[in-house]
Amino acid sequence: MSYCDWGNCSPEMQKYHDSEWGVPVLDDYKMFEFLFLECMQCGLSWNLMIQKREIFRKCFDNFDFEKIARYTQNDIERILQYPEMIRSPRKVAAIINNAKCFINIRQEYGSFTKYLWNFTNGKTVLYQGHEHGKIPVYNGLSVRISRDLKCRGFKYLGPTVIYSHLQACGIINDHDKNCIQYSKINKITKTITLPPDDEQ
Repeated sequence: MSYCDWGNCSPEMQKYHDSEWGVPVLDDYKMFEFLFLECMQCGLSWNLMIQKREIFRKCFDNFDFEKIARYTQNDIERILQYPEMIRSPRKVAAIINNAKCFINIRQEYGSFTKYLWNFTNGKTVLYQGHEHGKIPVYNGLSVRISRDLKCRGFKYLGPTVIYSHLQACGIINDHDKNCIQYSKINKITKTITLPPDDEQ
């Protein structure tokens, strides 16, 4: 079985690569969980996020954005004192803030997934060259989405973080063409092939 370069660096990462990364997400609770991990990851490694995922799950009510949006200062203190939790008051506060913003988008669009997938008309994007490993840190699409989210009050979701999120939730398929997941994902979703989009 062929993998993307990072897909077999640990058993947990291999499982994540094989079963989650790039698979189209259409459920708001899963979408928020992925956004949560991206927000918490800023400045840290993705492998660390996967290793600490169950700690996050215990601290944040199984990533339930409706409960998280109601968190108080007592909850922030509880979370920061939890063993092996990443102790960043700013990130914890940003996640609570983002949960509230997430709910606002749900109220406007019916679901957050509908809002986000609207940027690509419900299709997974295959950018030319990416299937051969020419992956940017961000592009025009992630800049546009990041700006819109920022206007809506979201925090810690810049263009680079959003690009990573679009990869994770299947809006962009950036698996290597030789990776078994590349064709698997393309078979279960509508795709569109586009030229590179203002990549950096």
